[in-house]
Amino acid sequence: MSRILRIKFPRGPSLLLGFLFTVQVAATAQAYGPLGHEIVGAIADERQAGTPTAAKIALLLDGISLEKASLMADEIKGWDQNGVDDPRSFHYSARRNIDKQLRDFWRANQPTHDANSPAPSHHWFHYTDVPVMPAQRYRDGYAGRSKWDIVHMIPFCIDVLQGRVAEQNERKITKPVALILLAHYVADIHQPLHVGAAYFDAEGRATDPDKDKSALADEGGNTFTLELRDEPPRRRGIRKKKFHGFWDYDAVNALFPQVLGTLPKKELEVQIDPHKQQLVHDMATHEPRNWKMPPNISINGCAEIWADEILPIAREAHARLEFRNVKALLDGDRVVATGEAIEKPPPDQTLYRTWATGVVRDELHKAGWRLADLLEKIL
Repeated sequence: MSRILRIKFPRGPSLLLGFLFTVQVAATAQAYGPLGHEIVGAIADERQAGTPTAAKIALLLDGISLEKASLMADEIKGWDQNGVDDPRSFHYSARRNIDKQLRDFWRANQPTHDANSPAPSHHWFHYTDVPVMPAQRYRDGYAGRSKWDIVHMIPFCIDVLQGRVAEQNERKITKPVALILLAHYVADIHQPLHVGAAYFDAEGRATDPDKDKSALADEGGNTFTLELRDEPPRRRGIRKKKFHGFWDYDAVNALFPQVLGTLPKKELEVQIDPHKQQLVHDMATHEPRNWKMPPNISINGCAEIWADEILPIAREAHARLEFRNVKALLDGDRVVATGEAIEKPPPDQTLYRTWATGVVRDELHKAGWRLADLLEKIL
């Protein structure tokens, strides 16, 4: 049976590592947005502080923290438009060896619209699109999975770091690059819409893509707008938010209710930072529930376990919404499903935003502990 392989494009704007860059980059996208990734990386930094593992991480990353490294897999999407050899492309100028290895990685995995390309796009490594209906685990079907998805790439990076895959591999994933990617992918796989997706038939009804080969996916929620019951009426000039973007940004920012979400981006970051540091410390010093893997699971099997764990959440993220006006949309050289996602009356009296923020808090907490634990076992 053939797999359905879909190409994703960047999800949301990127936060630049200003102290490393010589040139500003156009906005790109990521799961959980910069803030969510930083929280996961910073938890792992604090968990590893003063340990031999931290020393090995510092050596591999030339002193870059996991908090900052966690952003790099998305930041390099800034090279996509003009390529890494364009004179105007940004550099990690303070870390030239890291910069060279990331450029080699980008060249080996350049963005492509060809689903049958022998060389994958580095965008494909960030997600898998397991159907949320019918309910299934990662191994239960074919649609939405690929050998280049996040469930496969996390163990690939582990194998590079442990020496089972040589650094001179076709994907140009060296040990430093593998560590940078893991710091990012462990957060990605804890974002529900990076694991589960909805599929629709020609009439806009939810369908099983393993049975309906013409089914169109919701692109991880990127092509659907989202309307929530607790939102004020939109003002003129304010666009509707995207379903995926809500999980990347709004649900993470809602962890900091003391900070006004209407502030300009830079001011918002400044206001959130001290609250973020406190949240990270609280999460790093308090063990999350149900974060440990079964003792009989190898570290290479963690990614599939994590994907299966979050799939019910991805299903609920869709089930709490009603999808309306679903239709096919020609997006470049591909056809996708587009439409509106409207919050249903909550069956448990819990608003979607409240529920999603609780999910995000739990998932970021677990992801930080799991990243620290994974790196300790690997290194």
